[in-house]
Amino acid sequence: MRFYRGTDYIGGEERGLFNYDGLRGFRFALQDDEKLLGTGERVVGMDRRGERLPLYNRASYGYGDNRTEQMYYSVPVVMSSHKYMLVFDNSASGWVDLGKSESDVLQFEASAGRTAYLFTAADSFEDLLLNYVRMTGKQPLPPRWALGNVASRFGYRTEQEVRDTIGLFREKQLPVDAIVLDLYWFGTEVKGTMGNLAWHKDSFPAPEKMIADLKTDGVQTILITEPFVLTSSDRWQEAVEANALAKNLGGEDKRFDFYFGNTGLIDVFNPVAQDWFWSVYAGLKEQGVGGWWGDLGEPEVHPYDAIHTLADGTKASADEVHNAYGHQWAAMLAERLQQADPDTRHFIMMRSGFAGSQRYGMVPWTGDVSRSWSGLKPQVELSLQMGLTGLAWTHSDLGGFAGGEVFDQEMYVRWLQYGVFQPVFRPHAQDNIAPEPVFHDERTIQLLRPYLNLRYQLLPYLYSMAFENSQTGLPLMRPLFFDDLKQLENAQSYMWGDAFLVTPVTAAGVSEVTVQALAGIWFNFWNGTRYQGGQALTLASPIEQLPVLVKAGSFVPMVKAVATTKDYSSAELTLHYYHDVSVKNAAYQMYEDDGKTAARTIKACTNY
Repeated sequence: MRFYRGTDYIGGEERGLFNYDGLRGFRFALQDDEKLLGTGERVVGMDRRGERLPLYNRASYGYGDNRTEQMYYSVPVVMSSHKYMLVFDNSASGWVDLGKSESDVLQFEASAGRTAYLFTAADSFEDLLLNYVRMTGKQPLPPRWALGNVASRFGYRTEQEVRDTIGLFREKQLPVDAIVLDLYWFGTEVKGTMGNLAWHKDSFPAPEKMIADLKTDGVQTILITEPFVLTSSDRWQEAVEANALAKNLGGEDKRFDFYFGNTGLIDVFNPVAQDWFWSVYAGLKEQGVGGWWGDLGEPEVHPYDAIHTLADGTKASADEVHNAYGHQWAAMLAERLQQADPDTRHFIMMRSGFAGSQRYGMVPWTGDVSRSWSGLKPQVELSLQMGLTGLAWTHSDLGGFAGGEVFDQEMYVRWLQYGVFQPVFRPHAQDNIAPEPVFHDERTIQLLRPYLNLRYQLLPYLYSMAFENSQTGLPLMRPLFFDDLKQLENAQSYMWGDAFLVTPVTAAGVSEVTVQALAGIWFNFWNGTRYQGGQALTLASPIEQLPVLVKAGSFVPMVKAVATTKDYSSAELTLHYYHDVSVKNAAYQMYEDDGKTAARTIKACTNY
């Protein structure tokens, strides 16, 4: 098979299909000038040609800017600088060889699974992504509150701690829209309790009232769940009797050891197991839980001899379905939530999945990143690459998650400044150092308050971006090579929608930053200074300022800052237009609805 755009050759198979016992896949010919992107979360650089990368979702605890080839979310999707994409429709463990073994061959390898691929091409990268999400599914528009500040840590141990934390946000006059409860909601210990999946009443004596009170204050409650049921947990026997667990080679429930204890794994592929797992979620939903966090869904430990039962009754080994585990988990949860409550938009955050998981509303994050400058540096690359494969809501634990002995104010402030211009604003970390800004000194709060308020002031712009993504697949964070192919390897800056050019500060002691600006006229967001683009620009970057430029001809709708999106209103809208004589015509579309009802039709679009 060879593919053409008119009479111009785009790309095609070399040998094409190969199929042997234990090894199958495809070989494609590469042209000399091609650059390759995609394949999911890796810290290897934007141009991934010359790499041989594993396709096996695996946790990467405490990673930083050191080379990391294997992480939480691998995707068998490759994008070429020649504006085509290959999607290998096979979730088995394998490899993608991007010209590493043979410089002119792209080779997909899998241990089992389907021998199928999809090919799409377009005249622009924007149209290419539209083609891709038409094939694999579009991200549903999330609720508006998902764009607000999310309080999160590992973890809140009691109901009183939850209430006190939200109270402190209100006292310090910092906005907040949700709070994430990590595993202490179902147990007092990290080990031995996973799988309880019910409130620990000594710590959370009145969860329904707590959830209701928080919701009255405009704060949603998000709960962590994991796919492991420990043999020591309260639900072990219940899961066994429900036939909810993956089996061993003898047909018995598969038990194995990992960090949290001796465990079984919920077989999310099995409809019977799905019914049992959903019964847990359904009860929590009735209590008012507003969002869901699926953790460890690679799965973090997945023995090769664990056997899964598929919907048609056939059996599959762990290696055959490993990369689709998080995808199937998200599918089960999204479909059941939609059936139970079809008029409400749902929030599902998971750290692993497969190509197309975005159609279930999955919101991925980049895992247990090091709490350090090293952890901050690769975050733009990770989110940009995921956005190229439809997973446009990929974000990081702001401030870093793992390690750190002493609070680094500068690093923390810089990471949260960047967070204003990433899809989800959620500081999260091990709680030896508080991840929430309200627990830090007044100087830190003063530095960050304008940025948290800015996040809320920009809600009309952010929400319109989210709507555009749900219609076209365009990511919120956009690589500069969409407009200038010479910038394909630039992972320092990105476009935040159509208007903003953002360059996070990722090193200590930085007082100025060099930005490779796209062609055209640009304005400094903070002081209005005008710049000629198409060249390197040096911008001052004191600790109070993240380097942000706005493109001439841009419309940026803004509102007054509010304490929660529950108070959001665009009745008083300030529409900023960045005028320059070089721009003769400009247009913008702002989207608006109630922020919560499942959007089946366009409610209100205002054209400027």
